[in-house]
Order: sequence, then structure tokens, then C-alpha cells
Amino acid sequence: MSSVIDQRPEAKNDPIASELLISADSHVIEDPDLWVNRVAPAFKDRAPKFPPRKVGNDATFSAHEGGWDPKKRLTEMAVDGVRAEVLYPSLALTLFGMEDARLQEECFRVYNDWLMEYCQVAPHLLLGVACLSVYDIDQAVRELERCHKGGLRGALVWQVPHPDLPFTSKHYEKLWAAAERLQMPISLHILSGFGYAKNLFTLPMMDLLRHSVVTKLNEAANTIFDLIYSGVLERFPKLKFVIVENEVGWMPFLVEQWDRYYARFLAMPGKDLPIPRKPSEYILQNFYTSFFNDPAGGYLLGHWGEDNAMWSNDFPHGNSTWPNSRKVIARDLGHLSPEARRKILTTNVAKLYNMDLAAIRAAG
Repeated sequence: MSSVIDQRPEAKNDPIASELLISADSHVIEDPDLWVNRVAPAFKDRAPKFPPRKVGNDATFSAHEGGWDPKKRLTEMAVDGVRAEVLYPSLALTLFGMEDARLQEECFRVYNDWLMEYCQVAPHLLLGVACLSVYDIDQAVRELERCHKGGLRGALVWQVPHPDLPFTSKHYEKLWAAAERLQMPISLHILSGFGYAKNLFTLPMMDLLRHSVVTKLNEAANTIFDLIYSGVLERFPKLKFVIVENEVGWMPFLVEQWDRYYARFLAMPGKDLPIPRKPSEYILQNFYTSFFNDPAGGYLLGHWGEDNAMWSNDFPHGNSTWPNSRKVIARDLGHLSPEARRKILTTNVAKLYNMDLAAIRAAG
């Protein structure tokens, strides 16, 4: 790997060329027949089926073999100058909208087993995030514990819950407690659950354009709001949430407005607010967010979010910054201090997932 990294074209005196890059949100590309081949016999007739790969012709999912071959992935990471990655699903994201709880549990068990196998090729460099079905919360806790034991570093749940299971309910309490105890961050990724992604591939273009920005941010904001104002972080103060691939430029305004109205209503007689602290305090203590192509967010990171934001390259999806991640970083984060930039590129994600930076540097 080191020989490939040494061939990067960046100038030797460019400080960004020497940064240790860890992507907080990259993806694997599952075998389209993964579930057909691996689910238990009782689920075979209902196993999800996906179109076959067309390697090289589908820039969104199939252009890079590293998506499904971890050894090739290490070479592709080196081309981009990335040393380690936190890995999320691609096809399995669509399965969070399933309404058959037992089938979803089985599909996620299959995916998690496959992901553990994938990450074992380079455990310090490839950090997998498990998928959890949360209809049956006791089963979700058991799967979280199994995946933790198997070396996965966090867990992904739907960003938009089933309407009957809002994040404001007490349904999730056992899961939050287990995640806090195991130090397994809970991720919430775009296009997961019962929001606009449920019907993504049938939307007319006008709706697709609207939802891809306006609805997406509204879904993320509502989820953060529900988790904060329902008191989850008061009950589980060490629990960490990761808001994945929603970018970051919109968050300072949102948080400032939440604090403004919190203070306004706190001053009104007879108002009993549901939490004892400002929303921004929970954001800073309990939430992380990933971004990968967000010039506005990079500009704002100079005064907000440097302890919570984490850079990513979204590899190997079609809108990834690969293989030009360092150029994008220079454009969006070049104005930051070296200390702030290092947090966003390296140390925030390393702290969140208890990563061994010495082992990561040695592996490069």
C-alpha cells in the first residue's frame, strides 16, 4: 500500500497532503444474491433480490471492485490517500423500510455476518457498522451484542422510524442502554426507513429533486429533535448518535434557532420544558455528523462543529470524492487551522470508534 500512497501527486510541502485521512462514511457493495444465497430456508421465498452487477457500467454501485472485495478496496483507498474507513451498507439501506419484522431481522443477520467477514481482512482499517432491525427491541439488543463481539464498531437503525415506533417513545430504551454500555455509536443514515426513500424509485422527477434536499434535511432535523426533546440523552448521557451523509452546513442555523426558542419559552411563565439543558449542549455532547462534499459546511466549521463533524468520501458511490478527496479537502477545509482540520479528518472519528491510530499509521 505504501508504494501507491507515495505516488500521490500532491506537493510535498502541502500540509493537507500529509494529513491522516479516515473516512467516517464509506460503503460496501453487497452481492445482489447475498440474501437469496444466505437466508435461512424458511425465508428463501421472501429473500430480497437485486439486479446483477454490471461492473464498470454503473458508476453508482459497481464501478469499484473494492466495494465487495476488501483486498482490492485497500488498494483503492490508497489511491485516494485514505488509511481507514467506517463502512455502511448500500443495498441493505433499502431494507430498513421492510414491514416484515422477522424477515428484516434475518436479512440484517445475513448482512452483519458478511460484513464481519469483509472487515476481518484488515480490522484496524475497515470498521463495520451493523444493521439492526428494531421492531423487536430485545432481539435488537441481542444482535447488537453479537455484532459487538464479532468486531463491528457501531450500529445503524432507521433514520425515519415506522410511524408506530417514533423515537419519542420508550420502545428503544433497552437498545439505547445497551449501546451506551457497549460504547457502540448508533448511526442514522439518509435513505433508511419510512421517509421518502420508501418509494424512492417510483418518484416523479419534481418530487425526487425536492426530497433529495428539502425532505432529506427535514427528516434528519426531526430525528435529532425527537431524540433530544424526548429526553433520551438525559437518560443515557454517554450514548452517541451519528447523523450520516446529511452534510453539516445546515446544522449551525438549526441548533442556534433551537437554542433561541428554548430560551424564549423558558422565560415564559407556566411553560414546562421537557429537557433541563439547551439543545446545543446535547448536540455537542452526544451527536456526531459526517459530510463529504459540503463547501458551505466547510466554511462554517471554522466557528462551529469542529469537535463533532467527521469527514468522509462516500466511496465507492458515484458521487464520492474518490480519487480527488485531498483536492476537495483543500477546497473546503484548507482555511481551517491545522488543529481543527486534524479533528475533522482524523481524531473525531478515531475517538468515537476507539480506533488505534498507531496501528492505522503502521498499516499504511
